[in-house]
Amino acid sequence: MIGVYDSGYGGLGVLAHLRAALPDHDFVYLGDNGRAPYGGRDVGTVLDFAEQAVERLIEEGCEIVVVACHTVSCVGLRHLQRRYAPVDGRFRVLGVTIPGAELAVRHTRGHVGVLATARTVASGTWEAEIHKLDPSVRVSQVAAPLLAAIVEEGWEDSPVARDAVARYVARLPGGVDTVVLGCTHYPLLLPAIRQAMPDGVLVVDPAPFVADRLVDWARRHPGRLEAGSGALRVLCTGDAAAFVLHGARFLGAPIPEVIPIAEHQGRLAHRGASASPAGQVVR
Repeated sequence: MIGVYDSGYGGLGVLAHLRAALPDHDFVYLGDNGRAPYGGRDVGTVLDFAEQAVERLIEEGCEIVVVACHTVSCVGLRHLQRRYAPVDGRFRVLGVTIPGAELAVRHTRGHVGVLATARTVASGTWEAEIHKLDPSVRVSQVAAPLLAAIVEEGWEDSPVARDAVARYVARLPGGVDTVVLGCTHYPLLLPAIRQAMPDGVLVVDPAPFVADRLVDWARRHPGRLEAGSGALRVLCTGDAAAFVLHGARFLGAPIPEVIPIAEHQGRLAHRGASASPAGQVVR
């Protein structure tokens, strides 16, 4: 079983490509939408949230976890890989940023731009990973903290979205020839991003390539990923009804029943569906 983890809805776009590439495999998706966005949080909090999510997916029976959140992939992937590498070496945690860097280097003519969250940009991971592949490539990053929230609100086709995108794109320096979407929410803004981008600049979404890389990994490690029935289970930490409604935009298909989970004593545990309290609450 394959686990896919994101801070909210964005990773559902990655999940869609993974399921298309591996249709006979079972997936569990965990969206931490109750604590999103991650992009403005401190590193310690991001790591705490990521550990809880990975441990929940391990308990769900996942043999591999794809961290579909670029913020977590940039800030904490190595930490997660060290922390959850068992003695037998069977469990794996994979990220989305390294495949994205490979894709950028494959297409660039020498100058890559990255649009991402503030935490992702501050980590310096995109620049480091691209330079591991080709030190000669120039990397220019722009933090776009409003974009994920705009997409979460469902405003990606609004004048607000187009104006925000145009302002962030204008911060990219001249000469950028390839722009990578460094947040899984941003593909829903592709029309606005392409409209704002200068002629001749290629915009790349890492999600399809992430799926290709996982298929390649499975081929190189036969027997490590057992096929199932193509089932999908969805967990979320926020409003389950809202997740069903908004998640379909990212997945490109109806969302099955969402199982609510919540933090309890440092772990993400299943919780029963309950109505949100109204008025003053005393505990």
